[in-house]
Amino acid sequence: MYSKTGTMKSTKSYWDNADTKASIERLKTEIRDADAILIGAGAGLSASAGFTYSGKRFEENFSDFIEKYGFTDMYSAGFYPYETLEEYWAYWSRYVYINRYQDAPKAVYDDLYALVCERNYFVLTTNVDHCFQKAGFDKQRLFYTQGDYGLWQCAKPCHHKTYDNETVIKKMVFSQQNMAVPSELIPRCPVCGGPMSMNLRSDHTFVEDEGWHAAAARYQKFIRRHCRQSAKVLYLELGVGGNTPGIIKYPFWQMTAANPQAMYACINDGQAWCPKEIEKQSICIDGDIGEALK
Repeated sequence: MYSKTGTMKSTKSYWDNADTKASIERLKTEIRDADAILIGAGAGLSASAGFTYSGKRFEENFSDFIEKYGFTDMYSAGFYPYETLEEYWAYWSRYVYINRYQDAPKAVYDDLYALVCERNYFVLTTNVDHCFQKAGFDKQRLFYTQGDYGLWQCAKPCHHKTYDNETVIKKMVFSQQNMAVPSELIPRCPVCGGPMSMNLRSDHTFVEDEGWHAAAARYQKFIRRHCRQSAKVLYLELGVGGNTPGIIKYPFWQMTAANPQAMYACINDGQAWCPKEIEKQSICIDGDIGEALK
């Protein structure tokens, strides 16, 4: 059974705290000296980059939906049972456009890439916003486990293939009126003719296409080749919460515990902690990821 060991924020400026500065320097050294770096990224990383799903950003882009339905955030509004596909895709096209086809407001991903671009790295992420590739990360070193805002799939699904949606999404955004897209833009499955849906893991219908399986195989190959018990591996966890800990957090803890040469680093605002069993092999920084990377 794991027990928690975390960090406490000082009453003075967190980034001026001596313990925080020491943790930052220690992490810098670990990045420099690691034989391999496995990055595990969750929603907190994109939030630090400015991709927030509530507040001003949500209100500026979805004021009409907020007025009609009383929505409080972008994420939960995506699950609303809209009466028509025209309204459903009016919402989702805007959602995808601002979170996939617009750049993040802050250069957090660029800063991360600058730190690891010359290192032996691999990225495992539950994020679906394409920010890693936009920042220059090698596509062959990325595994998006939960899908991609830029892809559609058959809603059933009748077959296991995904389709790029950029062209049609942009047409939907710029042609919609009164919270509805033109009916001719509603995506239909090219095989069965039924409705398409987003390629996002929310239930058993999620399509793991050829690209998904190829990325999964590359991830397992990286683990086998570089995460040996004698290797100096840095498991760098960024913004991973508690929704799906079995994908990144728990495996990182387990692999760190199995290798005395490994180091686990967690940067997360309000959720930076580690099990007591790996405390001596851990760096926990409880603060904004973008500030820490700077």
